[in-house]
Amino acid sequence: MKIMKFGGSSLATAKKFNHVVGLIENQQEPIGAVFSAPQGITDDLVLLIKLINQKQELTTQLDLISQKLLTISADCADLRADFDVSKSQQQTAGLLDQLRNWAQGCELIGFCPEVTAAQVLSCGEKFSTLLMATLLRTRNAVTVLDPRLFIYTDSDSNDTVADLPSCQKQFARHYNALTEVAVMPGFYGVNHDGDLVTLGRNGSDYSAAILAVCVQAKSCEIWTDVDGIYSVDPGLVPETQLIEQMSYQEAMELSYFGAKVLHPKTITPLANHQIQCVIKNTHNPNHHGTTITTKTATKKAVKAISNLSDVVMINVSGPGMKGMVGMAARVFATMSEAQISVILISQSSSEYSISFCVPGNEADKAVRRLEKTFKLELKNGLLEPIQSRKDLAIITLIGDQMHQQKGTASRFFSALSHARVNIIAIAQDSSERSISAVVRAKRVDDAVVICHQQLFLKKPRIDAFLIGCGTVGRELIAQIKKQQQWLKQKNVELNLIGIANSKQCLLDADGVDLDHWQDQLASCETSFSLIELKEFARTAHLTNPVIIDCTSNQNIAMDYLSYLENNFHVVTANKKANTDSLEYYHQLHQMAAKQQRRFLYETNVGAGLPVIDNLQSLLRAGDELIQFEGILSGSLSYIFGEIHQGLSLSEATSKARDLGYTEPNPAEDLNGMDVARKVLVIAREAGMALELSDVDLQPVVPKALADLTDDDEFMRQLPAYDDEFQRKIDQAEAQQQKLRYVAMIKDGKCAVKIQAVNKTHPLYDIEAGENALAINTQYYQPKPYIIRGYGAGAEVTAAGLFGDLLRTLAWEQEH
Repeated sequence: MKIMKFGGSSLATAKKFNHVVGLIENQQEPIGAVFSAPQGITDDLVLLIKLINQKQELTTQLDLISQKLLTISADCADLRADFDVSKSQQQTAGLLDQLRNWAQGCELIGFCPEVTAAQVLSCGEKFSTLLMATLLRTRNAVTVLDPRLFIYTDSDSNDTVADLPSCQKQFARHYNALTEVAVMPGFYGVNHDGDLVTLGRNGSDYSAAILAVCVQAKSCEIWTDVDGIYSVDPGLVPETQLIEQMSYQEAMELSYFGAKVLHPKTITPLANHQIQCVIKNTHNPNHHGTTITTKTATKKAVKAISNLSDVVMINVSGPGMKGMVGMAARVFATMSEAQISVILISQSSSEYSISFCVPGNEADKAVRRLEKTFKLELKNGLLEPIQSRKDLAIITLIGDQMHQQKGTASRFFSALSHARVNIIAIAQDSSERSISAVVRAKRVDDAVVICHQQLFLKKPRIDAFLIGCGTVGRELIAQIKKQQQWLKQKNVELNLIGIANSKQCLLDADGVDLDHWQDQLASCETSFSLIELKEFARTAHLTNPVIIDCTSNQNIAMDYLSYLENNFHVVTANKKANTDSLEYYHQLHQMAAKQQRRFLYETNVGAGLPVIDNLQSLLRAGDELIQFEGILSGSLSYIFGEIHQGLSLSEATSKARDLGYTEPNPAEDLNGMDVARKVLVIAREAGMALELSDVDLQPVVPKALADLTDDDEFMRQLPAYDDEFQRKIDQAEAQQQKLRYVAMIKDGKCAVKIQAVNKTHPLYDIEAGENALAINTQYYQPKPYIIRGYGAGAEVTAAGLFGDLLRTLAWEQEH
């Protein structure tokens, strides 16, 4: 015989009842079917008990339950022509009359006794079984099994445990022959006094396992609304993986630590009697589901990740613990006497303290009982006050093969660190089948997501939010789109989850549509807000959020500290933050280190050239900057190249502007401030305590011209300076030199000015938009370390930002 148990979601409507009938009738072997209450009915019955002393509400609740059950029964007539709807309605009415009588009796005495509560709470399962028997009898001989005749329990508490030898004996006594189909309500049995008791919430699974043992079934199928058991909660991680086969031991660990598909007590009787268990989907019956048997079918170290919320950690500590035989025994004996389940235990090696976790609703009771047990020790100072830490959760890795693969625990703790989760306590069983960490409940979802990414998918993820969608921002979006296939080959997931301009903000946790982002952004009515972005990141469980700043906005740059503090990486082309006060510069780097976030700004100096990265590598190797010279402006590199090809300064500037190499107002290039900011960044990276005002800045054009803020006015006045500038060119060329706009660092000072260089100078051939840097260090002298390449244009700047984006994944490797 095969046992099939159907949960409430499989029995929510008449149509679903009829579907279950079809599943049973299609089986090719004798079936024992166990039923839960229709979806939602048990909750309605629980509420009914709570309303015992509220007459009007009690009557309304009874009417609601009656309407739901009678409707399901009546609707079955439309689905099965030979269904005896009259008989079914009579049976349902009789059950509802009993329910009403129990409720009215409780109302009279003012409370609901435990035995009556069990009768009330089991009405849903009784209804399901009566209706299913009537439906099945239209075409089958059906035996209705009564759990009261054979499911005997050892306890009348809420956590009842079946007395399996008695169950088997009584079943054989009452049911020596069964028809091809037998049906039974789940969820309840009786104690040895004959009183009805429930088997705990979702106890119908347990009922099915008990019946499987009694009939010596070949398998026990648990039919629910999912395809089987997953590596992690599908509601939390869409990329979860279905587990096709697992061992009894793995299933027990998984159910114990929070998996909702299985009742914690279901697996034990099946494992003890070697009965295969299969989890299947009522709505997808052809799917193979998950099979639970004696052995695991895979060599994966970690089979699943489970999490258990609403946990409280109790701590018993003090000098009286050390070396005192029996203290631990007294602690756990107290919990046992109070019928409080201990979920996890952790003890310090010094024996100074014992910590253990209990369900949240039992924490206060646990503390009171311990205070009573250790009243004398607490009074005499041998124990410190009993402590309880609330709002915790347990995240657990489960897998039979974990003991055969080194480094599993290390990867687990590394993933928790990456999720920025503090580990409060750790526990691992001696079989190494599971390892658990106690964490704060508010961080457990993030921890599960990242653990799954790193232990199952092994696919790092970047969640990027772009501020500023001008020339560089648009180019970066295009590159992100273009590189998706390459990223897939590298097993990296880069999601652009948000875009903001000065007026609108577009957010999408699944990733912005890279083909239609402009239209979507234009239709947005909300503007960018750090508070909203932080909440979005929290609810979307973003594990590696990155802010990309493609603006030159001072206010945004001054918010970097808040971004880092709120656990965002910052990738920026905006030089305003690194060239603000030296104090702010240090604060940014200190906050990044404290929060273990990346603050990356390679494009601050050389656009796509690896200037900062190479300089930092030299300094990390113990090198020291002695002198620096460089052309740091691609636009000025182009302009100075063109003037030596015969163009005037104004003509070269106009050409560069038309090509998009300069800012809309070229005064922002020719005033030299951009280059001054770049050389200041290099100086600060080399450890020099300088402010922007310390840079000796000599603009390309006179200050009055450089300070013009109107771009058209600047271009009208610029030709007036051509003759004076031409004399400088002629003078340099007469000596076979070229003019270059050079940034310099020497003797701890920075300068930016026009310099005439000869053919032997490293910067002589730099033009056409190229950047070049000559770095003299202790290791690189007298010949400098040269970095050269194009530093102008949106494409290379966006490429530099893209590179920094990928480097946000490298925190764990570098630190």
